[in-house]
Amino acid sequence: MSLHTSLKTKSGALRQHRNVLTRAERIVALSEVEHFDGSSDSPLGLVKVGHRKPKVKKKVKKVESEGS
Repeated sequence: MSLHTSLKTKSGALRQHRNVLTRAERIVALSEVEHFDGSSDSPLGLVKVGHRKPKVKKKVKKVESEGS
């Protein structure tokens, strides 16, 4: 039996940017900004964490002028 094309995954699909973080990733992110304390806060019902992919700027090539 063949696999439907909509169910196939791309080769790099697991390494690409994800907008949704796991609970463990949200706890780490909130701990870094001191919004979560493991000893007193519950890991259930965590607040949303914005996870944006930083834009990578292309390097500008320096044009070397020919010296005279």
